Amino acid sequence: MIITSSNSVRIIADARKTPNPFERALHSELFVAIASPLLILLVWEIVVRVHLLDARFFPAPSSVIEELLLLVQSGQLFVDIGWTLLRVVIGTLLGTIPGVILGIVLGLSPMVRAFVQPAISALYPVPKIALFPLVMLMFGIGEASKWAIVAVAVFFQVFYSTLAGVVNIDRIYLDVASNFKASRWQTFYTVAVPGALPFIFTGFQLGIGMALIVVVIAENFGTQVGVGFLIWRSWQIFEVRDMYVGLIVVALMGYCFQLLLQRLQKAIIPWKKDGGT
Repeated sequence: MIITSSNSVRIIADARKTPNPFERALHSELFVAIASPLLILLVWEIVVRVHLLDARFFPAPSSVIEELLLLVQSGQLFVDIGWTLLRVVIGTLLGTIPGVILGIVLGLSPMVRAFVQPAISALYPVPKIALFPLVMLMFGIGEASKWAIVAVAVFFQVFYSTLAGVVNIDRIYLDVASNFKASRWQTFYTVAVPGALPFIFTGFQLGIGMALIVVVIAENFGTQVGVGFLIWRSWQIFEVRDMYVGLIVVALMGYCFQLLLQRLQKAIIPWKKDGGT
């Protein structure tokens, strides 16, 4: 706003054009991210209350929260979460390590890639959970079979992401390593690994999602603990609210894993910006 007088000209900011903190919060992405699921839950609650949805199959969110609190108070929910986390972490590590190593080796060696990749490509489309009966025959129905099926599911995600990362490294970096007479091992850890790290983390994130999907199904066999067992048992006895609690817990576990990986990625790959490499 411009105010003039006979002797001076003053420019005064128009307060109406400056949004206050509340208005800024309303238009922020964080507010939208929080408000959208809350709105969905509110609509869900209302629709169930007015009997437009069958509460036997779609219980009201408030009743699911009540059941969640009861399971938390009993302590059994933490036991189930602990066992599921253990299986996911062990299986993910068992799948990630060979996935990264093999992805880098195949990325650096076209001849090895031509020899090995057809077999991996043939196995990739097979639904991983369809391999679970075979895995149980090989490792039994105990913990080893659950680690193995999670490792198989994670391996392919990490392998293909790592391979794509190495293949997409600018050729000039490999040429520089060759000109300086770098050994294969030096090329491995000074060029291939740093160059492929953003892709490796992408594969890691995809692998964690696959691990949760697979472990929930695997926990229906040969175990009495785990979030997956909670879901399957609730389905068998038609305790729908417990089933929704299990689904919510799996979703929260996946979200927390993604947040953890994002923080880890920013710490390990500070040069990578969001949305690009």
